[in-house]
Amino acid sequence: MDYRLPKRIQNSNKATYGRVLNIAGSDYMPGAAYLSSVSALKVGCGYCFLASTERVIDVVAAQTQNIVFVPNSKILENIRYADVVEIGCGLSQGEEAVNIFTSVLSNLDKDIPLIIDADGLNILSKTPEILTSRNFSNIILTPHPKEAARLLDYSTDEVLADVEKSAKKISVIYNCVTVLKTHNTVVSAPDGRKYINNTGNSSMAKAGSGDVLAGMISGIVAQKMEIFEAAVLGVYLHGLSGDIAAEKLTEYSVMAEDLISFIPNAIKTLLN
Repeated sequence: MDYRLPKRIQNSNKATYGRVLNIAGSDYMPGAAYLSSVSALKVGCGYCFLASTERVIDVVAAQTQNIVFVPNSKILENIRYADVVEIGCGLSQGEEAVNIFTSVLSNLDKDIPLIIDADGLNILSKTPEILTSRNFSNIILTPHPKEAARLLDYSTDEVLADVEKSAKKISVIYNCVTVLKTHNTVVSAPDGRKYINNTGNSSMAKAGSGDVLAGMISGIVAQKMEIFEAAVLGVYLHGLSGDIAAEKLTEYSVMAEDLISFIPNAIKTLLN
């Protein structure tokens, strides 16, 4: 597999590398908002705007000054400026979260890339017509097996019995690129393209790892990479970051934020 990085142009500015609008986090899950935002920047996008609650914004702002903050009440005003929208990491499934999710999918331009993860997938599984009725053209869904089971109305055992088939079916039903996260993550496209990843290890079976992956994919897509290729690159680099982190820290001690720290090391392997 040719893992091609997005091109960097010397005569460029932050707008050149895209704007991610990350709609993430809830009062009890601010970490997901932080991880999914910082990882988008770490792979090279120009801006990351985080839309969340006031408490989440306060928590994340205390950890980094690299993110632009948007209150949830201003999402629709900012959505028009986004090159990529990422939604779902730590969002929760309460009434407000459902309203935000529904409003975003109802108002988003059908050609703008949209990455849906975590709680966004759980909300989608209850009302799939929100997505399927609008004929979006650039969707990436990033489920783990339980979330995939909800999207397909399967049992988790059925998903795990044939992960490749399950990923392909999600891609067909939702007209999306599917990133079905297992120890060998499968990336599937509606046109039949398929990739099975071989990087990563047990250290990544930890809360927050999926938030980092969603952010990495969003940041790569923001740099105008085709969504299947971006998903493949994101999955590969995510796993490789975990491999490098585990070598340094052991498979026991790697945390999600460590994955972000080792993203540059993973990228360097493709620059040599």
